[in-house]
Amino acid sequence: MTLPIQRDLVRLLPAPAWRGGPSEPLGWLDAIGSVSAGAAERAATEGDQQIPAGLLEAGAAQQPPRAARRFSLRSRAGLALIATLGAAGALIFVLVGRRGQFSTAVLTAPIWLLLIAAVLHLASLVTRSEAWNFCMRSAGGSTPRRVVFRAAGLGALASVLSAQLGVATRIGTIRRTAPNTTPKAPALVAVEVPIVAVEAMLAALFTFTLIGPLNLPAWTPVLVIAAMIGVLLLLRRTARRRRSGLWGGLAAVRELRGRGRLVALIVAGILAQIARNWLVLHAVGVDTSLLNAIAVLIVSVSLSPLPFGAGVGATATVLILGSHGLADTAAAGVLLTVTGTVAALCYAAWACGDHAFAAVRMRRAAAVI
Repeated sequence: MTLPIQRDLVRLLPAPAWRGGPSEPLGWLDAIGSVSAGAAERAATEGDQQIPAGLLEAGAAQQPPRAARRFSLRSRAGLALIATLGAAGALIFVLVGRRGQFSTAVLTAPIWLLLIAAVLHLASLVTRSEAWNFCMRSAGGSTPRRVVFRAAGLGALASVLSAQLGVATRIGTIRRTAPNTTPKAPALVAVEVPIVAVEAMLAALFTFTLIGPLNLPAWTPVLVIAAMIGVLLLLRRTARRRRSGLWGGLAAVRELRGRGRLVALIVAGILAQIARNWLVLHAVGVDTSLLNAIAVLIVSVSLSPLPFGAGVGATATVLILGSHGLADTAAAGVLLTVTGTVAALCYAAWACGDHAFAAVRMRRAAAVI
């Protein structure tokens, strides 16, 4: 038995009910895990097709209940919060006996320097969002830039707790708000790969900054750079030979012009992060060089996939610059986390406000019609 599905009948359905249109409230906690929502309906609108009714019912039955998706997301957020509290507890334990020096370093940091640091972090978030938008368009997406940046803003806020939570938030939100103009779910996940690969290559080029602070062998940078060159060559070869499904997300590394623009955006964001690290370190009285600021950034990014939560900044600064004074470097790490959180909150606040204004404009337009 088959169920005839006509394009015009599907279009009669209210858009927010099946497409997740802009007029739907943007709940990013609900957005995660809804990457495949509406897949059956969109497939049905490709033409006047005859789709078995049993197949549609089976596909609907296989999708996890919304309550289960919420529980999975909340469990991730809960684990990230526990990790953050654990890192904070470890920091407090290490700073026992140095509370006066730590509080002095935090309280004497000039506010204007911290505001500049927050603006620099916000600039790095925006440039990375543009890199994500460029990679999605290279993979066949046509989502408006404002919608992409809204999803990136919510993902930036979630990244304060966990890098994985931030990626899931960003992907889930963009699929919920613009399912018809984004690449399919596998390609959308692979879109992150070119960005991460370029960031890893740039980090590999400056691995020598870690030799002294971490007592690494002198040959470590050569090995890391060689490994990353191999990875980039493999990505380029794969992107040229395979262009469908999951591999469609690697489209940004196929052409020279695309690679150049992607590298430029990522380098701009990294320079903003390095300047931010250097400013905050000097704000608390740690007289250090740009190379040490780069080393702090490399360690912070390397630790972000681990369950340190918001304690990554303090952990990285203590690992690299602990010899300059434990209390001062820990204070710098805390201020890095604070300025990063402030920037993420501002970005997420803009995302929510812009979404709300867009929904109001759509309602007014619909009322006029």
